Amino acid sequence: MNTNLQRLAARFHHFAQAECPEEPLYQALCRIVADDASLLDLLSGASDEQQRPNLWLAAVHERVLAGSSHALAAYYASVGGHRAPDAALAACIKDFVAAHEPSLRERMRTQTTQTNEIGRCAVLWPALRVIAERSGKPRLALLDVGCSAGLNLGVDAYRYDYGQAVLGAAAHAEVPTVPCQWAGPLPSGADFRIVQRCGIDPEPVAIDDEAALGWLRACLWPSHTQRAQRFAQAVALQRENRWPVLKVADCTAYVAGWLAGLPDGVQPVVFNSWVLTYFQAAARARHIETLTALVRNTGAMWLSAEGEGLRIGPVVGPPPEARPASWWTLCSRVDGEAHFDVLARSHAHGHWAEWLAR
Repeated sequence: MNTNLQRLAARFHHFAQAECPEEPLYQALCRIVADDASLLDLLSGASDEQQRPNLWLAAVHERVLAGSSHALAAYYASVGGHRAPDAALAACIKDFVAAHEPSLRERMRTQTTQTNEIGRCAVLWPALRVIAERSGKPRLALLDVGCSAGLNLGVDAYRYDYGQAVLGAAAHAEVPTVPCQWAGPLPSGADFRIVQRCGIDPEPVAIDDEAALGWLRACLWPSHTQRAQRFAQAVALQRENRWPVLKVADCTAYVAGWLAGLPDGVQPVVFNSWVLTYFQAAARARHIETLTALVRNTGAMWLSAEGEGLRIGPVVGPPPEARPASWWTLCSRVDGEAHFDVLARSHAHGHWAEWLAR
């Protein structure tokens, strides 16, 4: 293998070990791909920042979801398969790739990994209650930066099953119920009402674009069939409500104008989740500096849910978990300065959460 393929192989080995312990099919596929130069080479046309195992996996999943009759479908629960990874999987995936190589290369060259995971709303919803309580302003304005199709804008339209309590919207067949294994007591907070909401993204997903939504669906893991059902319910709610989603090339620059246009008496909340990883280093530093200054100067609050290495601000939290986690950090104005507070940590898709703020 050349140097680039060796680097990719290391990423696939890491992904198998650290990123998908709950998805045996993806663990097995990543280990197979890591040891096969021809399978790794499918990613060679992708941009450097998109040469990720999850892009490779999503491109294959998309072809399976399209109705392939190939034997590989038997391994995918998303299309009714029940076969566990076994010794035949390696030959099966190689044969599948050979049959679809041109289209797979094209998708990996042109697509980017995206999720619009409403499971994160299981943490966003109590965080907004805490923000309403701390600010004394129950009327909130929510800006979702990197919103994809804008599904997280419906945070107040979903229902949440925390094990110890079921909260949020009233039960209804069309309302997704988001499960979350919550460690410890739920935080106190105040009822809130989102009086203005907007999502921005350099490449948003149009809610009526079936092909684009199909790609988002392919980015979900095959065994997460209930998650896929919740995704479909959230899409239906977005189509009904048409929460505004805008294409914005420079999301960082957009925030100041959005804040300036808000009505009096609302508490602005700028939110991002698993977005900063897609920023180049200089753009990420600019975003953090800009948002911190806006919080200090306007009293807006900034809620950032990102991986361990992308926590914002000089915060001291508990030691990292052995399992991968999202860290929910709130930046708010305290005594005229920007203050950073770790509110919670959670699974990247909201499967579990632990409230940390006191």
